[in-house]
Amino acid sequence: MFWYRSLVKISTANKPKSTITTNLLLTSLSHFSTANQPPPVARLSGLGPTKPDEKPRVVVLGSGWAGCRLMKGLDPKLYDIVCVSPRNHMVFTPLLASTCVGTLEFRSVAEPIARIQPSISSAPGSYFFLANSTGLDTESHEVHCETVTDGADTLDPWKFKISYDKLVIASGAQASTFGIHGVKEHAIFLREVHHAQEIRRKLLLNLMLSDVPGISEEEKRRLLHCVVVGGGPTGVEFSGELSDFIRRDVHQRYTHVKDYIRVTLIEANEILSSFDDRLRHYAIKQLTKSGVRLVRGVVNDVKPEKLILSDGSEVPYGLLVWSTGVGPSPFVNSLGLPKSPGGRIGIDEWLRVPTVQDVFSIGDCSGFLESTGKPVLPALAQVAERQGKYLANLLNKIGKDGGGHADCAKDIDFGDPFEYKHLGSMATVGRFKALVDLRQSKEAKGISLAGFVSWFIWRSAYLTRVVSWRNRFYVAVNWLTTFVFGRDISRI
Repeated sequence: MFWYRSLVKISTANKPKSTITTNLLLTSLSHFSTANQPPPVARLSGLGPTKPDEKPRVVVLGSGWAGCRLMKGLDPKLYDIVCVSPRNHMVFTPLLASTCVGTLEFRSVAEPIARIQPSISSAPGSYFFLANSTGLDTESHEVHCETVTDGADTLDPWKFKISYDKLVIASGAQASTFGIHGVKEHAIFLREVHHAQEIRRKLLLNLMLSDVPGISEEEKRRLLHCVVVGGGPTGVEFSGELSDFIRRDVHQRYTHVKDYIRVTLIEANEILSSFDDRLRHYAIKQLTKSGVRLVRGVVNDVKPEKLILSDGSEVPYGLLVWSTGVGPSPFVNSLGLPKSPGGRIGIDEWLRVPTVQDVFSIGDCSGFLESTGKPVLPALAQVAERQGKYLANLLNKIGKDGGGHADCAKDIDFGDPFEYKHLGSMATVGRFKALVDLRQSKEAKGISLAGFVSWFIWRSAYLTRVVSWRNRFYVAVNWLTTFVFGRDISRI
């Protein structure tokens, strides 16, 4: 800023001195200069421990079903709430498959964390940090984090620490590939909004490329072959949405290639294995009727344009969606905490990690230890939501009893342990068709429905479960718009 200092000196030569004004101007513009600057001030290393006269701090790792339901139920008058997550929203996963084909818009299934717990963005001691958790020091009550960056041209990741009084690990799980070569490189998972965006862009791109002159018949069939691996609710619902999209929209707007597009669903065992047998047979019938080809087989290898099954047969594809369940994330695997069967973080009946103080775990990353005598609960949204609600009430009780600060809850009665009661399962299998299984387990007796009535129940139930009224309005308007005008097929 030598030129600016010279300019100020010349302009003030014949004027009264105004040291204060000049200094303020120099200070306000000094950040544009890199010359003669003092060394940068060291950035804060994180949030230190809370003081006895301050509110205790609850740190939540993750912004999924479990973590968001927990934050929604926590009393901000009792605690400062800090959330650490690589995304600043919660994904309403039951409707995620609908966004892939334009039935719903992406923002309809994304709920900002600041709307779920407003104190995150308003209370002085509550924060949201867009970061990944990289380590945990239970002795010093600290979480190690690293900021999330967006590409190579952005800021370098910044590492920092957060001290906690109560820690809740709700970081979820990652898609399970079973160690199959090529899955991570060539398949698309369906767990996040950006996955749905990638599927939609790839699907529409293949539709448009297949219409280009000079493309061979074989290449057209490959480009327009959509393969879904995994016959659980997510895979079946996506296959149903995709087949409905093909029948209602592709046949009208891509008439030149409508006879080439097809959907294949690959499952090693039975599809929808947790549902009633009658409902499974109904789902198979409806999917087959809508043009979905069902293949029973095990994938051995995934290559850029084809996958190879265990019997040696090859399946060419243009779009490959992988939905075969979940497993523990690298962060969970790296923690020196007891593990439950399946590699999840081991918890007791009160959702605590019993070997350390003030650490809880909920959602897909946690499971009951064998010593509790309870089975590991399935990785379902309703399990995570119920755990989040229970733990929020428990932490509020601890805070009211004076045990909110670190190492202060040892002598507090936690009350009744967590009990999970399954409310049933639902899945849509195409246009106006769905399954509703209200049995508490596969062996139990109960109500099971299929058809249009089930589809109406499915939509009504999920519309009421959407977190905010804003997103409920979005979802209802999207459904109505799609019904009247068809799906949006713009590739944005």
